[in-house]
Amino acid sequence: MPTPIAVKRVIDYNARVRVKADKSGVETANVKMSMNPFCEIAVEEALRLKGKKLAEEVVAVSLGPKACQDQIRTAMAMGADRGIHVLTDTELQPLAVAKLLAKIAERETPDMFLLGKQAIDDDCNQTGQMLAALLSWPQATFASKVEMEAGNKRAVVTREVDGGLETLRLRLPAVVTTDLRLNEPRYATLPNIMKAKKKPIDQLTPEELGVDVAPRLQTVKVEEPPKRKGGIIVKSVEELVDKLRNEAKVL
Repeated sequence: MPTPIAVKRVIDYNARVRVKADKSGVETANVKMSMNPFCEIAVEEALRLKGKKLAEEVVAVSLGPKACQDQIRTAMAMGADRGIHVLTDTELQPLAVAKLLAKIAERETPDMFLLGKQAIDDDCNQTGQMLAALLSWPQATFASKVEMEAGNKRAVVTREVDGGLETLRLRLPAVVTTDLRLNEPRYATLPNIMKAKKKPIDQLTPEELGVDVAPRLQTVKVEEPPKRKGGIIVKSVEELVDKLRNEAKVL
C-alpha cells in the first residue's frame, strides 16, 4: 500500500516575512521558499516506516502552483518514490486542501495518510482533522511516536497533549499529523537529489478531481504586530507597583 504525505510550499522559516504594501497578504516575490518543517517530519516518518517494511511506497503530494514541484522533488530526494501535484493558482484554504487530499486518498487507497500538524505560514492546524472527517477515518494529531501492531492492521500513536502524553490505538486506514518531537528529518544527499529528477510526478487539477476550491474565507487585512516599546528600570518595588497600577492598569 502507498503512504501519501502532504507537503506544503511555505516561506522558509529563516526568511524575513514582509507584509505587502496594500496589506492584502505577505510578500512572496523574491522570497526563499521551502517545504513546511512539519511536512518534512511527516516525510521522514513515512520513510522510516518504509525502512521497517511497514509501508510499500511513499508518495509526496503537493497542491498549488507549478513551483510546488520543487517541494515534491525535495521529498523525493529524501527518499519518496513518486509525487502527485494538483496544479492550481487559486489560494487554497484548509477545507479545499482536505477535499483534494480526500480525493487523492480515494485514488491511492492507503493504510495511512501523514500530514504535518500545521503549516508555519497560516498556523491553521485544520487540514488533518478535516481530512479524517471527510474520509470517516480515525485520526491521531500531534503525533510524537508512531508504531504499527502485528499484521499492520492497527497503528499505536503517542500524541502530545496539555496534560502530558496520550496513547491511541487506531484501526487502519487512518490520518496521522506529526509533531516536532516525532523525528529529525534526514538531509538529502547529492546522489539522491540527482535521482529525484528522474522520479515521476503525476499532475492533476481540482477540476479533474471534481473539487471546488473557491475560497470560503476572505482576508480583510494583514498587518505586522506593533513594535514593542523599550523597557525601563524601576528603583523600588513601590515604583513598580505604582506603574503597574496607574500606567499599565493591570492591578
